[in-house]
Amino acid sequence: MIGNLLVGIQNEFNLECLALIFVGVALGIVFGSIPGLSANMAVTLCLPLTYSMDTIPGITLLIALYLGGISGGLISAILINIPGTPASIATCFDGAPLARKGEAGRALGTGILASFVGGLISILLLIFISPQLAKVALKFGPFEYAAVGIFSLTLIASLAGKNLAKGLLSALIGIALATVGAAPIDGAPRFTFGLTSLGKGFDIITIMIGLFAVTEVIETVEAYAVKSEKIKPLAFKMKGLGISIKEFFSHWFGILRAALIGTGIGILPGLGGSTANVIAYSVAQNSSKYPEKFGTGVVDGLIASESSNNATVGGALIPMLTLGIPGDVTTAILLGALTMKGVTAGPLLFKTDGPLVYSIFIALLIANVVMLVLMYLGMRGFVKLLSLPKIYLLPVVMIMCIIGAFAVNNRVFDIWCVLGFGVLGYLLKKAEIPFAPLIMGFILGPMVELYLRRASMLNEGDLTPFFTRPIPAVFLLIAAAVVIMTVIKEVRARSRKNAG
Repeated sequence: MIGNLLVGIQNEFNLECLALIFVGVALGIVFGSIPGLSANMAVTLCLPLTYSMDTIPGITLLIALYLGGISGGLISAILINIPGTPASIATCFDGAPLARKGEAGRALGTGILASFVGGLISILLLIFISPQLAKVALKFGPFEYAAVGIFSLTLIASLAGKNLAKGLLSALIGIALATVGAAPIDGAPRFTFGLTSLGKGFDIITIMIGLFAVTEVIETVEAYAVKSEKIKPLAFKMKGLGISIKEFFSHWFGILRAALIGTGIGILPGLGGSTANVIAYSVAQNSSKYPEKFGTGVVDGLIASESSNNATVGGALIPMLTLGIPGDVTTAILLGALTMKGVTAGPLLFKTDGPLVYSIFIALLIANVVMLVLMYLGMRGFVKLLSLPKIYLLPVVMIMCIIGAFAVNNRVFDIWCVLGFGVLGYLLKKAEIPFAPLIMGFILGPMVELYLRRASMLNEGDLTPFFTRPIPAVFLLIAAAVVIMTVIKEVRARSRKNAG
């Protein structure tokens, strides 16, 4: 191990690899910060550039793009309330309100530091205990995945806000939107109404851009045109790194918990940062002493989202390197890049190509540090965007939304979807129905359906393994406990309200 580690350090600490890391992280941050673009797209577009490179420099560039892309999403999420990537959805919930309060510097500083620490924790787990963690992931089958999804859906109650009924309605809307398109397993078309464009269903990016970006534009235009309110640039304070190290690490338990959630979800194939950041945010809110403040601009929620989504990077690489199973779309591309270079990922990789594995570890560590430096160097420039009057910023935002929507599948249909979801978001806001449960329902609904159907087919309709296997049984027990506690909490709240 020590020998491979030293070789890995030697491989990465040269001018070529360090330059590739710097360029890769910087480009990844740009892709991550633009709504509609993502780490997946950055890695995909730059993959042809690695064809002529040696294995280690080529993989180093892709790793840097991956980490930078996940990190960059917090910039637009905090400054203009538009998640740059699906992995930054929950960052909007408290990051944008903090910016509106004039604390954009504090929000960015907190988010950047949380991204760094969350990523660092997951990378250290990747280095020291990846084979053991991967063995646990191997025990997950359809029943285990379905139970995790059901448990995650019960966390919707924590995102419902003051009105549980409206929160559940929002979640049902999300689940309903997820049913549009081809059904899992058999591919039967559902709710397509004869439109071939709906065959693939709605993309999470189009929903995300519509709900957060277009809704924001509509509300701002309404305030300017209908209510005759002047659109002033947001004020902001900027001091040092935005947040003191002492204040940040006073939330050490929340950082660690979110990083472990992100790493764990990253290990499970197919879930990724979009699931991790919402679940980590829900857990943080459920365990908080002041859950009612979440969504108004508390750093706890911001830390949970950013620590968890960056932690999925190390988590997703664990099954890819140790088992040859990609943890998400981006690691699937990385796996393809390794295969293209003649490297076979899996249990024997650590023995046959140990220096390459440790070169990847060192590249991740360097890229994480470069991300921290670049984000902090650019932070004051990012915050200055707030000094632009919104009346000039809105057309730019709409152009970004249209470009981002078209870039998803190169279809004009997605642009119309974005506009439609913008109108839906505006109506939901008017009805005071929260967005978070809708997003969670849209992400988790298909997962639960897919694995329930697989479990049913695997066991010929017999679902007793949910209760006889230890992992699904534990998750379902926790889910039941969450539901019972939520009902009790709701009943007590109503009793206090009636008594008052």
